[in-house]
Parts: sequence; C-alpha cells; structure tokens
Amino acid sequence: MSDIEVTVLSTPENYKTILRSKNHDVIADESKEDGGGDLGPSPHEFLLLSLGACTDITIRMYAQRKKMDLKEVIVELNLTKGTDHTEIQRIVKLEGNLSEQERERLLQVANACPVHKTLTHPIQIETKLG
Repeated sequence: MSDIEVTVLSTPENYKTILRSKNHDVIADESKEDGGGDLGPSPHEFLLLSLGACTDITIRMYAQRKKMDLKEVIVELNLTKGTDHTEIQRIVKLEGNLSEQERERLLQVANACPVHKTLTHPIQIETKLG
C-alpha cells in the first residue's frame, strides 16, 4: 500500500482553501451561493474531478499498452446526494476506431481505476487533533 500525503490550508478569504500536494498548489472554494468566492472547485467537485481524471488516465494507459486506436476519452460525472446514500453517475465517451469488444473492455477498465476502487471499497477515516 502506498502513502499519499497532502496538506490543506485555510485562508482569510471565507471558504477559499489551499490544497497542497508535492509540487502543486490548487484552490478549493464554495460557490457564491454557499458563501464562498467561487475561486475554485468545491470539495465535491474535486471528488468527481479525481474520479474522472483517474478514469481517463487508466483507460488511456490500457489502450496504449494494447495498441488500441483510441483518440479521445471524455468522462462526464454527476453526484446526487440522497438522504441515505450518494450516487455518482459516470458517462464515458470513447472516440477512435474501436471495435465493440474494445469499447466494452475499456468500460471494464474504467471500473478498475484506482480512485473508483477506493470509493467502492470500505474506507476508514481516522481523525485526530495535531
């Protein structure tokens, strides 16, 4: 199992937050309707962006290794929060000269991306004061 470490820092600007990983700083925020400045994606949007990026990268890696004629991957995601569960709808669009068998295999590969696996397996979160 590999460790991934990030740091999240508050700012004086209401809900603007700095997300820091290795060599990258990114801004998260809430929409103006929710009291933020809309300076970056919301935390739930980052969750969807993470799943979408992982899906795209995993599909392209597999297609390259198998020498498939994949030109482009578009991943559209929608999150709906219910009272007792959360549903994520993911639509994967594949462009290129692909057989139906290759398209079906790439759909299976999408479900094997590491972030998908993380989100669909039990997650334990330990929170403590530092």
